[in-house]
Amino acid sequence: MTGILVDTCGWVALVKSGLNLDSEMSKVIGKPELIVINSVWEELEDLAEQKRGLLLELLKSRCKLIEDPEGKNHTDRMLVELSRENKWPVLTVDTRLKENLSKSGCQYIEVVSDRMLRLIG
Repeated sequence: MTGILVDTCGWVALVKSGLNLDSEMSKVIGKPELIVINSVWEELEDLAEQKRGLLLELLKSRCKLIEDPEGKNHTDRMLVELSRENKWPVLTVDTRLKENLSKSGCQYIEVVSDRMLRLIG
């Protein structure tokens, strides 16, 4: 299994696309182990209060929830640090986060045109 860090906007884009998580991930990375940091989980819960259909129960049942890295106060910085340290790609569609991941030599997985996932890096 390959660890995949989940970013808030990446999960939202995946759910919105209607793609099958297992079949699409297997095409780009193999069997995923979804990893969600506490900060992302809190963002998703806040978003779920305004937006329905985010499939948080599905995510919760399929992911490993981990503590935020110490010494970082911004979610994107935490994701970049964990990605770099563990060689985990990040599921995201956030342009700034993708740039920061690329600059740090990290990989990311993006939802492309609501039709497929693509691994970059």
